[in-house]
Amino acid sequence: MDYSLLQNKPFFIVGPCVMENRELLFSVAEKLVQIREKLNVTIIFKSSFDKANRTSIHSYRGPGLEKGMEMLQAVKEQFALPVTTDIHEPYQASVAAEVVDILQIPAFLCRQTDLLVAAAETGKIVNIKKAQFLSGQDMFYPAQKVAEAGNNQVILTERGNSFGYNNLAVDFRNIPDMKAFGHPVCMDCTHSVQRPGGAGGKTGGDRKFVPFMARAAKAFGANGYFIETHPDPDNALSDGPNMLYLQDLEGLITELIDGK
Repeated sequence: MDYSLLQNKPFFIVGPCVMENRELLFSVAEKLVQIREKLNVTIIFKSSFDKANRTSIHSYRGPGLEKGMEMLQAVKEQFALPVTTDIHEPYQASVAAEVVDILQIPAFLCRQTDLLVAAAETGKIVNIKKAQFLSGQDMFYPAQKVAEAGNNQVILTERGNSFGYNNLAVDFRNIPDMKAFGHPVCMDCTHSVQRPGGAGGKTGGDRKFVPFMARAAKAFGANGYFIETHPDPDNALSDGPNMLYLQDLEGLITELIDGK
């Protein structure tokens, strides 16, 4: 994937939170292609092969690395979409890099040096999500670890900060602070509305605030938007309360690329 595409016009990282099954991935990808062709926008398909930090040990995690890469490869081949997923351990970087165009570093792991270096050494674009305990200015150092490992293709993603118990708050000043480092900055519009661990052994949230997060991020100069979506989020296996209904996605993207 051409890194310059992420610098010159709005981009969208979109997909269901976790890989539930092949049918779900294909139904979402089909809709993303329709939106891409209609609106002429850059869309990267995202889904996780393993949700390694679920609140409860009993929560669904995903199909695992090997099966997950097979599913992403199928999406890539069938729909000609660039793809991304998150990795949690250094050994996963080289395996995932055989398929994905962008490697995502989870927020809680954004200071893990070995993970960042392993991702950087693949030569793939590295999307580093800002930890809930860091400021935007603090993200200079994770980005520096990737750059000094020989890879300047970095995205920085804002996703809110811990605010008391079971809640997040977004300081949108983090967007221009991170843009000052010279990397494109993405707004995670769905994880930022989470209430972590706030739903009795799982994470809650409120998707009605997703469009507001996106609009505010646009006003603060975000380059891209991370939006998890699902045809039936109320019955999704992970992060359902935060995911946007797939039917509402085109309207939001249309609003975000409008010059007004």
